[in-house]
Amino acid sequence: MTVTSPTRPTREIRKDLPTDFSASIAVFLIALPLSLGIALATGAPLQAGLVAAAVGGIVGGWLGGAPLQVSGPAAGLTVVTAELIQHYGWRTTCGITVLAGVCQLGLAALRTARSALMVSPAIVHGLLAGIGVTIALAQLHIVLGGNPQSSAVANVLGLPAQLADLHPAALGVSALTLAVLLAWPWLPGRAGRALRKAPAALAAVAVATAAASLSGLALPRVDLPSWRSHALPELPEGPVLGILAAVLTIALVGSVQSLLSAVATDKLIASERRTGNRPPRADLNRELWGQGAANIVSGALGGLPVSGVAVRSVANVKSGAVSRRSTMLHGLWVVLAAGLLVPVLDLIPLAALAALVMAVGVQMVSITHLRSVTRHREILVYGTTIVAVVLGGVLEGVAIGIAVAVALALHRLARTRITVERSDHGVHRVRARGQLTFLAVPRLSRVLNQIPHAGHAVIELDGSFMDHAAYETLHDWQDSHLAHGGSLEVTGRAGSSARLPEPVPVDASTDGSDGRPADASHHGDRSRRAPQRGVHQCCRPWTPWQNHCDHRAAGTRTITAAAAAKAAAATTEARAEEAAEQAGPIAPRRRGAGQLASGISAFQRDTAPHVRDELARLAREGQRPSQLFLTCADSRLVTSMITASGPGDLFTVRNVGNLVPLPGAESTDDSVAAAIEYAVDVLQVDSITVCGHSGCGAMQALLSSTPGAPMTPLRRWLKHGLPSLERMASRHHAWARISGRLPADAVEQLCLTNVVQQLEHLRAHESVARRLAEGTLELHGMYFHVGEAQAYLLSEGEDFFDCRVFDSVGQHA
Repeated sequence: MTVTSPTRPTREIRKDLPTDFSASIAVFLIALPLSLGIALATGAPLQAGLVAAAVGGIVGGWLGGAPLQVSGPAAGLTVVTAELIQHYGWRTTCGITVLAGVCQLGLAALRTARSALMVSPAIVHGLLAGIGVTIALAQLHIVLGGNPQSSAVANVLGLPAQLADLHPAALGVSALTLAVLLAWPWLPGRAGRALRKAPAALAAVAVATAAASLSGLALPRVDLPSWRSHALPELPEGPVLGILAAVLTIALVGSVQSLLSAVATDKLIASERRTGNRPPRADLNRELWGQGAANIVSGALGGLPVSGVAVRSVANVKSGAVSRRSTMLHGLWVVLAAGLLVPVLDLIPLAALAALVMAVGVQMVSITHLRSVTRHREILVYGTTIVAVVLGGVLEGVAIGIAVAVALALHRLARTRITVERSDHGVHRVRARGQLTFLAVPRLSRVLNQIPHAGHAVIELDGSFMDHAAYETLHDWQDSHLAHGGSLEVTGRAGSSARLPEPVPVDASTDGSDGRPADASHHGDRSRRAPQRGVHQCCRPWTPWQNHCDHRAAGTRTITAAAAAKAAAATTEARAEEAAEQAGPIAPRRRGAGQLASGISAFQRDTAPHVRDELARLAREGQRPSQLFLTCADSRLVTSMITASGPGDLFTVRNVGNLVPLPGAESTDDSVAAAIEYAVDVLQVDSITVCGHSGCGAMQALLSSTPGAPMTPLRRWLKHGLPSLERMASRHHAWARISGRLPADAVEQLCLTNVVQQLEHLRAHESVARRLAEGTLELHGMYFHVGEAQAYLLSEGEDFFDCRVFDSVGQHA
């Protein structure tokens, strides 16, 4: 595995050095008190925190794959390390840290870094919140002037006795530390802006230390012994399984925290800086390699376990760091401080450090994370993991969290709701919500047997999967029902007609090639009829157009997809041969008027008979679309296909880049504003959707535009997209991403951001603002990934990284 970084010109390196230097000072001032506080919380020698901070900066910064991520002792490993020290002693814990680093090197060699991100965010955030609760409970005893107990439960049970035996001096110093920590970011005025350049953590500890020293309070203080007596590691002794579990716990928890921090740092860099001013994106496997090497060195030198730290990484990015030199320099400043500032560090009261770490622990229980897991219906996993970590420990908490997450996923997969309703006209409607598996067969059979033999039934299948047992039950009941003179209609979601599917993922396919259902009422053997002529199987259910399958060589005697489907559906070999013979040679793709005429002819022959009645009704009653759909003019976006809609459903506006010009903007195109006004005020649509897509040429043009280029109609139009470009580069707006991953590149980032920005432009239109205030209109953002054929909808609010998230829409929405 290579650990070399790309070479950069010497002039550029010299230019960036002052920025990296100032950023390293800012990170050092944050890392120094936090490193001492975390060492105090674990029960390790205080020098161990400084060793880990220095090694994390120098070794982790040099070898790691995230250039601006800062590594060091982390609160996420505090509980694990404290348990190991209590059980094995400090020197053995150092040996375990070395072995954990070797384990991380093995994981990096196997290139498993991406696999660590597969853990449910609810489990990760529950783990961190549980660790935060445990840290806060332990440090609360030191804040009150006592000593922490061996477990979170013992700390809770010991609080009444501790409250009855308060130490006013320790409590006063801790209260002062917390007050400065909370008030520092809100200091007003010009003097406040100048003071806020110093980190709040450093300011809080400095003020508390000064107050304790000037008042002469007798308090336990930092005691850094001589480095000559610094403890080094020894070979772990004890049960092999216990040692192995400890090594894996340190390696896995540290790896997951480091990789998540690296991803968060990448996101922050993308939101803070333009493309040309960004360092390379994080190489997660190399980052894992760097973390392993740092843990080996830190453990060997008697330091705490090392992992990526989000707080210091954020400070590094916001301080303007450009390269990994800032991280490495911060480690050098820690080394100098450990050697030269010992007399100053010995003045710090332990109560001040305890208050600082307690505040960090409380912040690990994030309200933003809680909202995120609640929105995604994973609060049970999150809460269970917190309780299990607090009561049982990190490893036990993660195992229980994973078990609950798996059980919840299986419950959602197996949960099926089957109901039957009888209308006034005697029609029985059976609705199956969820996945139809063998577990649902008893309920399905019981409901189906309630339908009279001679009646008309509608079976509505609203799921994405049907196994063989459920298929056989439905198929046998269908044959019996039709044999007794009954009639049957099978529909998919939203009433779209379909035949009874095979026992594979349920596809609410249609007979109408325009995307609207054909008459799917089944009488006699009609339900088993072969597909209608002209329905193009490889592109079902939305188009019969042959140009989507012209990858087959012209003039060859290859069976077309339609004829192949007939052959597959044939029940005898003779019928299959007959179907194959119907397939003639494929004609070369036609262009221009010939292609247009061919398409119209296919519509008149295959589609018009199915939709003629519906279009006649729309001609009589007029259009009543439910939504305005504003999307790009890109030919790859077929709105009826993406939304499974048909005539009368959508009022569609298309333009280059799915842009909504602001009212009164320069070079405004009134056609879009006129369409919005007509849809909102005249057609009274219920919602407006702005749909962007991957690989948008308009967004590519915006990113590559050069100032001073001659104005053309296209350039004038794309000026309406400049706010999206500015939004992407701004640090004052929420970032946009797809659920589960980062944007693939700057073009996708701009495509996502553009959807969010155009929704803001919509709100500026008077008619839209009025309807929104009345509560009679909804706005939706949508993104369609062309290559994946996957649609994403913009969720409400922001996630735990302050991002606007586009959630994927599955087969069961």
